[in-house]
Amino acid sequence: MRVNLTKKDIINSMYMQLGFSKKVCENLLEDFLTILLDELLKHKKVKITKFGTFILRFKKSRIGRNPKTLENKSISERNVVLFKPSKDLKNFINKNE
Repeated sequence: MRVNLTKKDIINSMYMQLGFSKKVCENLLEDFLTILLDELLKHKKVKITKFGTFILRFKKSRIGRNPKTLENKSISERNVVLFKPSKDLKNFINKNE
C-alpha cells in the first residue's frame, strides 16, 4: 500500500510538535523548500548532514523505446535530481526493519 506524504501532512505534524500556528509552519516549510531548490540550482549539489545529498545532473537527449508499441521516440535533454542517502540515514532505516 502506497501512502503519499503531502505538504499539508508535514505542516500538521510541525503544528502538533512545535506548537506554532499552521501559517508559521507553512512558511517554514515553504522557506526550507525554496532554499533547497535555490541552492540546488546554484551549486548543482546540496548536502544535508546526516540525511543525504541532492545532486542536479544533466542528461543528454537519447532515443527511447515505448515497451508496449516498440515505437522509437526521442527523449529530450533535461536536468534530473538524484538523491543519495547518507550512511546515518541508511543505518537508521535498516536498524528499524
